[in-house]
Amino acid sequence: MMAGGVVNYPLVAGLIAFALAQSTKFFTTWYKEKRWDARQFIASGGMPSSHSATVTALAVSVGIQEGFRSATFATSMILACVVMHDAFGVRLHAGKQAEVLNQIVYELPIEHPLAETKPLREILGHTVPQVVAGCILGILTAVVMLLALGSY
Repeated sequence: MMAGGVVNYPLVAGLIAFALAQSTKFFTTWYKEKRWDARQFIASGGMPSSHSATVTALAVSVGIQEGFRSATFATSMILACVVMHDAFGVRLHAGKQAEVLNQIVYELPIEHPLAETKPLREILGHTVPQVVAGCILGILTAVVMLLALGSY
C-alpha cells in the first residue's frame, strides 16, 4: 500500500519514463558515435521519444489508479495524444525547415549580414517509430512500477 499514501504513482511513473528515455538516448549516442554527449540527457528528438514516454506513463498510471473510465484518465489520454501528434507532426516539420534554412545561410556569401547567423537546431521532433517506442516505454514503465509497488 506504499503508493497510496506516500508516492504519487502517476507523477513518479512519468518522471521515471522520462529519465529512462533520455538515458537511452545518452547511451545510444555513445554506442553509435563512440562519444559521450551529456547534452543527450536534456536534448529533444531521437529514439525513443521522451515526451511520448512521459505522457504515456502518466496516462496509463492515471488509468490504473483512477480507472480507465474516469475523467482524469480521459484528460491525460487527450494530453498524451496531443503531445505525441505534435512530436511527429509540427516539431518534426519544424526541424526539417530548420535544416533547409541552415543550408540557405551556409550558402550565403561571407559578406552577407546573415552569413554569421548561429545555425538553428535541426533535431526537434520525432519519427513515428520514435514516438511508438516512447509510448511502449511509457506503458512498460507504468506497469513495472505498479508491479514493483504492489499496488497504487
